[in-house]
Amino acid sequence: MDGVLNVLKPPGMTSHDVVHRIRKLSGIKKTGHTGTLDPGAAGVLVVCLGRATRLARFLPSDEKEYRAEMTLGATTDTGDSFGGVLARRDASDITESRLRAALKLFTGRVEQVPPMTSAVRSQGKKLYELARAGITVERPARTVSIDTLDLIRGSGWGTGEPKALIHVICSKGTYIRSLCEDIGNQLGCGAHMSFLVRTRAGSFAIARSRTLEEITAAAPGGGLRDLIVTMDEALEAYPAVTVKTGAAGAVSSGANLYLPGVEAGPDSLPAGTLVRLRGPQGLLALAESRPDPENGGRTYYKPVCVLAQPDMK
Repeated sequence: MDGVLNVLKPPGMTSHDVVHRIRKLSGIKKTGHTGTLDPGAAGVLVVCLGRATRLARFLPSDEKEYRAEMTLGATTDTGDSFGGVLARRDASDITESRLRAALKLFTGRVEQVPPMTSAVRSQGKKLYELARAGITVERPARTVSIDTLDLIRGSGWGTGEPKALIHVICSKGTYIRSLCEDIGNQLGCGAHMSFLVRTRAGSFAIARSRTLEEITAAAPGGGLRDLIVTMDEALEAYPAVTVKTGAAGAVSSGANLYLPGVEAGPDSLPAGTLVRLRGPQGLLALAESRPDPENGGRTYYKPVCVLAQPDMK
């Protein structure tokens, strides 16, 4: 069984816990996720099974979408509501208009320092491992892209700790807890992330996520297969090239595909474009288009990730 599960991760479980649960339910050893979610967060967790684990770096999931609650006036040692409070400052003077103005400053390409609770590596260890040992290290800032940062609604304006629900669309690698902290610092009152749900990871939306309860109920009798997104569907953002029957076996072995072996596909593609190579029995490989200097620069396709089973032709 090869494919992708769009899992609705519940709060209170690590991403590794979810993968372990699905590994046990499916009986498939090769199982992994494409992007972690904090234990306290909920939402879309993309889990790959079987041969689909080879696709993790190719799945179009770079863009992420979140709903986050931000509590103003209090900072914590973890940047979220699970940490200890470091400081409290009166945020009763923060208004909706002031917050909206601050949000505009964090839209576009911004510099962000990864939190000590992240899985970024330093000194050969993950930052959260160092944090658990009481060690804090300097972290270089990273450039991330925040395409959308909107205030959905706020509550408690005029009180010491108002709350704001925000909608974020951002690039992979953006830390929402750091974003909340930076907004709080900009406002001068401090802030922390008090709740987070990921509503989309690339093309995988929360509306089509499956809960662990649904997955558990479907697992007996092979019903899990009905919940899986096929590898071909997961890669549908990439153009499809149909391989002739006679060339399918060679492509399945990792051989380049030249025009005589192409049944159908785009007329022309820029060099370096990723495409799906599909044979009579389905997806064979993900390949990169390249110009052939020995054939007038005509396009050929070099497999970068072979996905066909050995007997597929």
